[in-house]
Amino acid sequence: MSSKPLPPGSTLGILGGGQLGRMLSQAASRLGFNVVILDPEENSPAGRVSQGQIVAAYDDPTALRVLGQTCQAVTFEFENVPAASVAYLAEGGAVVAPGPRALAVAQDRVEEKTFLNGVGATTVDFAVIDSVEDLVAGLERLGAPALLKTRREGYDGKGQIWVTSPAMAADAWHAIGERPSVLEAKAAFLRELSVIAARGRDGQIAVYPLGENIHSGGVLKTTLAPAVVDAATQGRAEAIARAVLEGLDYVGVLGVELFDLGDGDLRVNEIAPRVHNTGHWTQDGCVCDQFEQHIRAIAGWPLGPTAAHAQVEMTNLLGDEVEQWRALAGEPDARLHLYGKAEARPGRKMAHVNRVKAL
Repeated sequence: MSSKPLPPGSTLGILGGGQLGRMLSQAASRLGFNVVILDPEENSPAGRVSQGQIVAAYDDPTALRVLGQTCQAVTFEFENVPAASVAYLAEGGAVVAPGPRALAVAQDRVEEKTFLNGVGATTVDFAVIDSVEDLVAGLERLGAPALLKTRREGYDGKGQIWVTSPAMAADAWHAIGERPSVLEAKAAFLRELSVIAARGRDGQIAVYPLGENIHSGGVLKTTLAPAVVDAATQGRAEAIARAVLEGLDYVGVLGVELFDLGDGDLRVNEIAPRVHNTGHWTQDGCVCDQFEQHIRAIAGWPLGPTAAHAQVEMTNLLGDEVEQWRALAGEPDARLHLYGKAEARPGRKMAHVNRVKAL
């Protein structure tokens, strides 16, 4: 990858047309870039704020070839884009960031945990599950309750189930579709934290302050940032982020979800090779938010500052909660970010609001 920065007026491609692609495109526009979206959904949220959209499947070779030839750099907004499509773009000469290895690692929970432990970013104990017999054996080793997750796909609480005893192993295995899985030991954590970090083309690394996350029904509801943490915890989180970024030769923004066991002892839950929901607070709490940071990184620009200038409470608006927009728009310390989605389905992320307070 060339270290020469892309000048304003260059065209960037984004695989994915959802809210993250939308906010990436808006950030790119502020920096003078043009953006083309590839998404199978016509009139996608990201497509409507971009120069153009290619409506095609993510594995459509013609569409990928056109995107690669049109754009000076290509990125993606979510990790379920086929890794083979990213590899196809890279093999065709396109500049793709993050690269296909980061995507492939994040798409397989066993590969992800193996990689993380290999670079010193410790996870909870786990077992590879390919049968109900494996599940029973895993429960005997790790203890119950334990969390069974499909190896691939699944997010926001989907594709996973708590197994509370060996007696429910068969039912749990059936509930996740008898698919290759991973069994995770229960973590005795005090809270969940997350760290958003970025690495530029030149190897420069920038890390944002930690956020504290609160979930409801397996979906992120609120992030409080900067989190109240001691120096040991912040330092360990930064070391984890650096190890992951350098281990993957990563370019772009990365989200790392962490279990805080206390006294600076952290376990990595998972990584996300993209901008992340727990980093939305940076839009109103930092001079350079995570979306601009990602664009800077993939374009070869210097990374921006990550210090917080405000305390932010980020709240996701799910489903018909988006109808609160009128009241939220009237709150003096609230900044509303609407995603432009046409249909408010239950549990669907429709918007978020950042409530801002002085540090």
